[in-house]
Amino acid sequence: MRSFVHAALSALAISALTAGTALAQGGVVPPATSSPSSSATPKIAYVNSQKILAEVPGRSDAEAQMQKEMEGYRAEVQKMSDSLNALVSAYNKVEPTLSATAKATRQKDIQAKESAYQQRVQQLEQQAQQRQAELMRPIMQQINKVIEQIRSEDGYAMVFDAGNQAGVVVAADSSLDITAKVIQRLKTAAPVSTTPQKPPTGPANKPLGATRPDSSRP
Repeated sequence: MRSFVHAALSALAISALTAGTALAQGGVVPPATSSPSSSATPKIAYVNSQKILAEVPGRSDAEAQMQKEMEGYRAEVQKMSDSLNALVSAYNKVEPTLSATAKATRQKDIQAKESAYQQRVQQLEQQAQQRQAELMRPIMQQINKVIEQIRSEDGYAMVFDAGNQAGVVVAADSSLDITAKVIQRLKTAAPVSTTPQKPPTGPANKPLGATRPDSSRP
């Protein structure tokens, strides 16, 4: 079973942070108003979302908050893992002395607990994704707000994303790159809160290094 924390932090790292935002939707920030007259050549620019996300204020705080909240999640899954392993170990020790009926009963109990363990881990993975999106949402909104401000102020018809994994931009004139301007504007903007409402009761992330209990069965 892959690391719960590794998966969560990898998703939080950079690329997945653009999910659900205009920065990631086709790699284009569309104009809020009508474009210049048809007789004029529309102005365009581009940004590198990967660079922006690497330097945007608040991102490291969001990661730290995520890591803090995962401590309890690690503990829960590790406890379930230890309990299941202990159950399997105890069964293996007494198996030779058990009747066929007793064996069947114990095996059924182990299988039920393993199923519950797997379901809980899947549930925590889903909660982790939701919590990740919640933590990053205000930061992504701030990025898009700044890009739109610059687009409007400088009269750009469109702003493309050269850092989008979809490969919208293959090659471009570096003079059209406004990434540095966006980053500078973000750093001078009002701080973005990275501590939204507390997550729902119960774990929201997969524990670091938690592995599936020994699957050895009689």
